[in-house]
Amino acid sequence: IDDLKEHIEVIRNLDPKPGSRYNPSQSQYVIPDVYVVKVEDQYVAVLNEDGLPQMRISPVYRRLLDKSASENTDETRAYVKDKFRSALWLIKSVEQRQKTIHKVANSIINFQRDFLDHGIEHLRPLVLRDVANDIGMHESTVSRVTTNKYVQTPRGVFELKYFFSSGLATEEGDDVSAKVAKDKILT
Repeated sequence: IDDLKEHIEVIRNLDPKPGSRYNPSQSQYVIPDVYVVKVEDQYVAVLNEDGLPQMRISPVYRRLLDKSASENTDETRAYVKDKFRSALWLIKSVEQRQKTIHKVANSIINFQRDFLDHGIEHLRPLVLRDVANDIGMHESTVSRVTTNKYVQTPRGVFELKYFFSSGLATEEGDDVSAKVAKDKILT
């Protein structure tokens, strides 16, 4: 038993994560906001709505707005009406945000089809203005929508901002993405 206690003490003093001293930072996991899925020969953007709750307004609050209910005062109805309007605004805002993300993702898919098919060497130069004009929105809206949003593609997971880069002219007269040029320099 003394021999067993000695071994137990050695085990207690062992580090359960011995590799953590070489990489002290925690791994950051990214959950994509959009999935790009190939259906037949077309790419389709599918929103990841796993983190979004299903928002709705309780029928209890709808009944409080009913004028026929005698227990509801005008003051109560006015208060609930104001909160009801705020709740509807929030629900519509979240829906609009999702629609905008979907539009932007589809536009990026259309511009970057060659990248999705063939990889990084086919990444096209793309600026926010191109996508904004394509979907009929302002550049600042596209910028906000793409900030800290991720997309899972057949080529990996990327931040939506990744697809925007300036272009460089080649000797053949084509434009190539600055990211492609950097990648070629690094390899």
